[in-house]
Amino acid sequence: MSKAARERSARERLAAERRRQVARQKQRRLLAIVIGSLVAVAVIVVATVLIMDQRDKSGRAEAHKGALAPLSREADGAVVMAKPGVNKPVLEVFEDFQCPICKEMEKASGKTIQDLAAEGKVKVVYRPLHLFSQQRDPVKINSLRSAEAALCVPAPQWISYHDALFKFQPAEGSKGFAPKDLVKWGKDVGVTDPNFEKCVTEGQKKPQVDSMTKYALDTRKIEGTPTVFLDGKQLDLKDQLLNSASLRQAVLAAGGGK
Repeated sequence: MSKAARERSARERLAAERRRQVARQKQRRLLAIVIGSLVAVAVIVVATVLIMDQRDKSGRAEAHKGALAPLSREADGAVVMAKPGVNKPVLEVFEDFQCPICKEMEKASGKTIQDLAAEGKVKVVYRPLHLFSQQRDPVKINSLRSAEAALCVPAPQWISYHDALFKFQPAEGSKGFAPKDLVKWGKDVGVTDPNFEKCVTEGQKKPQVDSMTKYALDTRKIEGTPTVFLDGKQLDLKDQLLNSASLRQAVLAAGGGK
C-alpha cells in the first residue's frame, strides 16, 4: 500500500471514529433530555398529588346538591331524615366520623340512603358517636371533636356537614379535625348560628356525645361502626351496607313507604 493510500485510510478511520463519537454524543444528549422530561413529569405529578391532598384536608366544604327529605334533630342529638308521615321502616345509622369503614359505607350507600328517604321509602335516624374513646390521640380526639361538631350543626345543614366530615376524614393515626377547620366547614355549608363557633371550639356538646355513645354501646350493644339497624334488625356490613342495591332491596322488602 502506497503512502498516499495509507494516509487516506487513516483519514477515513479517523472520520469514521469522529462520526461514531458524534452519534454517541447525540444519544447521550437525547437520553439526558428524555430522563429530564421524565423527572419533570414526575415532579409535576407529585406536586399535583400533594396540592390535591392538601385541598382535600383543608379545602372548602360544599352544600349538598340534590333532593333530601326534611331533617330534624331529636332531643338526644340524633338527626331524623324523613318525609312527613313516613314512620316505617326505620333505618338507624350508628357511625363515627373517624371510622374508615364508615367512610367506605358512606361512599357505597350514603346516596342510596338519602334517595330512599327522599322517595318516602324509609325514615332514617343518624346517631353519631365517639366510638374511639379508649384509643390514643389523635384518633381519640378526632373521633370526639367530629362528633361534638356534628351535634353543633343545625339540622338543615347536617347532611352537608356529615358529608364534609367523611370527605376530610384524616387517616387513622394522623392529626386532623382541627377546631378551626370544623368551624370553617360549617360556615362553608351555610351554618349561620352565631353560637356555632363557640359550640365547636369549647366542646359544648361533649355531655351529649357521651350520652349518645353510652346509649349505643350499653343499650343497643353495638360492637363497632358502622352499625345499621333496619326496624331493629342489624344489617350485614359486606352484603348490605357496602352494597347499595342490596340495601335498597332490604328497605323495600321491609315495606318502605307504607
